[in-house]
Amino acid sequence: MELGTLVTEPWADYGLVDSGHGRKLERYGRFRFVRPEPQAMWAPASPDWKHDGEFLGASDEEGGGRWHLNGNVPRDWPLGWQDVKFQAANTPFRHLQFFPDMAPQWAWMRDRVAPDDEVMNLFGYTGVGSLALAAKGARVTHVDASKKSVEQGKANATLSAMSDKPIRWMIDDATKFTAREVRRERRYAGIMLDPPKFGRGPTGETWRLEEGLPGLIADCVKLLDKDSKFLVLTVYAVRMSALAIAELLRQATAHLGGTVEAGEMAVREEARSLLLPTAIFARWSGGQ
Repeated sequence: MELGTLVTEPWADYGLVDSGHGRKLERYGRFRFVRPEPQAMWAPASPDWKHDGEFLGASDEEGGGRWHLNGNVPRDWPLGWQDVKFQAANTPFRHLQFFPDMAPQWAWMRDRVAPDDEVMNLFGYTGVGSLALAAKGARVTHVDASKKSVEQGKANATLSAMSDKPIRWMIDDATKFTAREVRRERRYAGIMLDPPKFGRGPTGETWRLEEGLPGLIADCVKLLDKDSKFLVLTVYAVRMSALAIAELLRQATAHLGGTVEAGEMAVREEARSLLLPTAIFARWSGGQ
């Protein structure tokens, strides 16, 4: 299989300004932040990184660390991507309540959904992807084990003037919810999932990516049929190959036909147009 690259281009409210020496400088609306980035092994374009805050701590693999913010940074502030509005905030996990490198995936899925299509977003976080699809008329089931994330998703729906959109906001363990949907013989036009390498469900369930992913993909595929349109899988911060998750998805969807593509996700740096890798992905598209 030939691997591809999905590139996030800068937009009005987000851009990768510069990167290098294990860090990256990004703009989130009117603010600029520095975060660790082990894959930025090159030298930065400029030594002068004016910023409003920096996350200092261990590597992605080790976790830990904390933000050091200037006094002008509020608790949260509004951003937008196309017709979706959402709140950004400096979280203890170094993220800012959304993942900008998902933008090409959101656009790809939006091109495929039709009004009233049933779609599911597993590990949906603060719901930017769910709202991106709801804006196109999809009926969305949003699943995340974090009550705080789901509540933020609802707040983002309000901010986007989409509170009336048909979104089921589910605080639940993704694997258990998906298994129940299989027993209910539900069908979905599309599924997206962005599983963490490790996590805990709302009642203490333990998730480890390498152990749980094959079974979860198998259950997701049981919720699709030959008329379904997509299954999108993204994987961050693990020692895993895009070829491996592509083959997992290819075998699981073989009976449905369609095609599987895979590769890396990256963000284009504004300073030099170089690509900073962020994640790997595999996605299936039906033969519609």
